[in-house]
Amino acid sequence: MHHHGEQPGEDARRPDESLPPPTPYARSYRVHGITVVQLLGEIDLGAAEHVDRHLAAAALSPAPLLVVLDLCAAEFIDCFGLSLLLRGRRRVLDRGGRVRMACDRAATRKLLAMTGLDGVFHPFRTLDEALAHEPPES
Repeated sequence: MHHHGEQPGEDARRPDESLPPPTPYARSYRVHGITVVQLLGEIDLGAAEHVDRHLAAAALSPAPLLVVLDLCAAEFIDCFGLSLLLRGRRRVLDRGGRVRMACDRAATRKLLAMTGLDGVFHPFRTLDEALAHEPPES
């Protein structure tokens, strides 16, 4: 089910054959072995299949599995969108991986706090922080 040559102009980020092509709602790329799923625009029921495809592919990334959910460009996310992210996180954890989140929008951070999900995702303010974070030695 691979469609080759459908990514004009995406070569700058070294497209990975195992990651789905970008959509208006999500794009995936790798940075130093970390898979970043960037969410764009309004993440709700209408965006679900696009977002879910990227989250599912990210969970299948090679070990050590680390996925960063980048919500900095997401203008809006509702409870349905959050449930997608929770499902995506579960897939990664089930494969022994880790998930981080970058989120700088006040409204999104407030929703995470209201739903108690800030304690699940522990969002970083910037993508750079999420990428650079070293977990404490256990």
